[in-house]
Amino acid sequence: MAGAVASPAGAAKRWRFREPSALGGFWPSFGFVAVYMSLIVLIPLAALVLRPWEIGIDGVWRAVSSERTVAALRLSFGAAAVAAAVNAVFGTIVAWALVRYEFPGKRVVDAFVDLPFALPTAVAGIALASIYAPNGILGAAFGAHDIRIAYTPIGVMIALVFIGFPFVVRAVQPVLADLEREVEEAAATLGASRWRTIAQVIWPSIAPAMLTGFSLAFARAVGEYGSVIFIAGNLPMVSEIAPLLIIIRLEEFDYAGAAAIGLAMLVISFALLFALNALHAFMIRRGGA
Repeated sequence: MAGAVASPAGAAKRWRFREPSALGGFWPSFGFVAVYMSLIVLIPLAALVLRPWEIGIDGVWRAVSSERTVAALRLSFGAAAVAAAVNAVFGTIVAWALVRYEFPGKRVVDAFVDLPFALPTAVAGIALASIYAPNGILGAAFGAHDIRIAYTPIGVMIALVFIGFPFVVRAVQPVLADLEREVEEAAATLGASRWRTIAQVIWPSIAPAMLTGFSLAFARAVGEYGSVIFIAGNLPMVSEIAPLLIIIRLEEFDYAGAAAIGLAMLVISFALLFALNALHAFMIRRGGA
C-alpha cells in the first residue's frame, strides 16, 4: 500500500507537458510561439532542405563535394572558428578590464565595444580593406616584411574578429560583474597564487559565459558576407567564402546548387552548435556540482 503511493519527490520528477502557473495563458502563448517560429524559422529551413533535391542526389553531391565548394566551406568554418577563439581570449580580457578597473575614458571604451553591432557590415569591410590593402597604412607596414593581409585568408579572419568581438565581451561582462571579489580575496588569504586563483576560482565561473560568447561569435562569423567580400579578394580556392559562392550560384540561376551549399552549411553549423551547447550544458552541470 505504501509502495503504491507516489512520494512528492517522485511526483516532482515526473515529466509534464506544461508546468502549472498562477498567471495561466499557456495555450495562447504556445500557439503564438509555434506560429511565429514556423513562419520565421521552420518554413524557410524546410524550403532550404527540399530545394536541392530537384537536381537529385548525384547533383547535390557534385555541388557540395566540388573542390571549389569544399575550399569555400573550409575557409568559412575554419576562419570563423579561429576568429571566435581569438575573441574568446581577448574579449574576456577586455571584459575583465571594464568590470574590474576604473580608468579615464572607460565609458567611451565600453561604448566602442558595441560599434560592430551598429556599423553597417559593408562600411566595416571597406574600412578594413582600405587599411590592410597593400597601399593602406597597416597593409604597407606588413608588406615591408612580405606579409599580405588583404585578399588572403588572414584578411578574412581579421574581418570576422571585428564583427564577432562584441559577442564575447557582452556575454562575459555580466558574469564578471556578478562574481564577488571577496571570493578572490579569500583564495589569496588561503595562500593561493594568482594563477591558481584564476584557474580554480575565476575560470570555472566564467567558462560557460566564454563558451556562450564563442558560440555566438562563431555563428555570426560563419554566415558573414558584407564585411568579408571587400577584404577577401574573393579568389576561388584561396579567399572565397561559402556565402559568396552561394551568391555566385544564384547569379548563375543555379538555385538548386546554391541551396545545396546552403544545406551543407546548415548541417555543419547545426552539428557544431549542438556540440557546443552540449559542452555548455556539461560545464553548467559540473559547475553546479
